[in-house]
Amino acid sequence: MTEYAAPLMFAGLVCFLLIGFPVAFSLAALGLSAAFIGVELGFFPATFVEGMPFRIFDILSRELLLSVPFFTFMGALLERCGLAEDLLEGVGQLFGGLPGGVAIGVILVGAILGAITGTVAASVIAMGMISLPVMLRYGYDMRIATGVIAASGTITQLIPPSLVLIILADQLHTPVSDMYAGAMGPSLVQVLLFVAFIVFVAVTRPDKVPPLPPEARTQRGWPLFRRVLWGMLPSVALIFLVLGTIFMGLATPTEAGAMGAVGAMVLAALHQRLNWKLVWQSMQSTMEITTMVVFILIGSTMFTLVFQGMHGNHWVESLVTSLPGGVIGFLIFVNLLVFVLAFFLDFFEIAFILIPLLAPVAQKLGIDLVWFGVLICITMQTAFMHPPFGFALFYLRGIAPKNVKSGDIYRGAIPWLGLQLLMAGIVIFWPGLVTGMLDKHAVINPDKVKIELPAFPYAPYAAPDEVQGGPEASVANDAGDRAISRVLRGQGSR
Repeated sequence: MTEYAAPLMFAGLVCFLLIGFPVAFSLAALGLSAAFIGVELGFFPATFVEGMPFRIFDILSRELLLSVPFFTFMGALLERCGLAEDLLEGVGQLFGGLPGGVAIGVILVGAILGAITGTVAASVIAMGMISLPVMLRYGYDMRIATGVIAASGTITQLIPPSLVLIILADQLHTPVSDMYAGAMGPSLVQVLLFVAFIVFVAVTRPDKVPPLPPEARTQRGWPLFRRVLWGMLPSVALIFLVLGTIFMGLATPTEAGAMGAVGAMVLAALHQRLNWKLVWQSMQSTMEITTMVVFILIGSTMFTLVFQGMHGNHWVESLVTSLPGGVIGFLIFVNLLVFVLAFFLDFFEIAFILIPLLAPVAQKLGIDLVWFGVLICITMQTAFMHPPFGFALFYLRGIAPKNVKSGDIYRGAIPWLGLQLLMAGIVIFWPGLVTGMLDKHAVINPDKVKIELPAFPYAPYAAPDEVQGGPEASVANDAGDRAISRVLRGQGSR
């Protein structure tokens, strides 16, 4: 029965999720139920379960998790302050005269918003409301228009200060600064892949991504550049305030998140949108997301503790390490597993359930955990693009005009889903794209370390005639010998 306990527990979790129960409560209920059964059947003593409150308290006491509400509030505030509108209109006018120019502008603005807000909803909703009517009005293919908006919003998950990277750093016990630095290269390559796809379509099928007509490009010359700069400069300043202080070691992620929240309020004031209603809506959105994260984290902690008591970690390790292909086979399996789970689970749920089970195996195989976390983050992006459950597609469906069919949104997501999987393959076979951005720590060979102690002026308990220093030193030495003798006889010192 012992060898089947962990597989049965995992199968029970899958059944709960397929039925549709909330993930946080499913994890907690299954963990507690399995704990009672485990104690009754003698799988582990009751004292093992008594450590659960301390484990939960330890997790909730982590300062790193405090950055989640700060970055969430920053993203929710910037979502409503008009920054996206200024960026999209300016960049769209700048590139609009080229075939596919509006789509390229959407990708670039999505990357900028990703580096500021850290939330997919903010990017997809803002760009969908502004760019989608423009692209459809001037002859863009409907599938390309919807696909590029949804895909550019998902870049947010990979570009720092992504909430996904913070959660992965917490679960993998790696510094957030390393996770951010490792994600910079892949995020840049992913943006280039998206732009290259639009350029390819513009060259092969220019009728699907036509340029904007002259009457639509109302701004030209220096006024246009001034408009683009007005949208860019505050954004760059906020990016430096958040990311620059982390990379330079001037602030922790929590402190940087707090400064980012203040900077978002300043940007909202510059766009004359800062009011109590805006702040209240942002606080409400922050409360909902943070509460969801905390409850999922508590439930996953309870489940993981009992699962380990059932020797589930050994079961997962034996299951995964027996795969053919070694490290590459393990990475392919993990990415396929995340890809499939993304059909049903949110990225927070995947991170809290799967990462604690897979991280020890990855570490045992000698895989760099920062590289592993970035790779998982790339594959987690597909959770937002999966037809028909992708949240980015849901957001787009909610704000798209009625003449845009859901089938077009789903079909338009498929090429971009393939590009995300291609990005995962690139990182697997080119790990230097991630690890090359990390600080190289000095490697110390313990065999070559020599520790030399300074020579004592005299032997501590030498005979009186060997002591250098005269009769006073001899008397002191004798007194020390007598004190040590008393301690050894159990008399103590008086």
